[in-house]
Amino acid sequence: MKISARNILKGTITEIVKGATTSHVRIDIGGGAIVTASITNEAVADLKLEKGNQAYAVVKASDVMVGID
Repeated sequence: MKISARNILKGTITEIVKGATTSHVRIDIGGGAIVTASITNEAVADLKLEKGNQAYAVVKASDVMVGID
């Protein structure tokens, strides 16, 4: 796989929660860190994503926001 993004995190899918149009895919990238991606249900089906499969979390963003109360 060649991709322009430099933040590619390999892990294992731990959970897929499907909604009406989108799914939340949780990927365990090790060290106690979980990355959650919100993708379309169609993408989940096209990629044949299932719990236990290996997958990549690819992060391409110019900003990361963190907030607290």
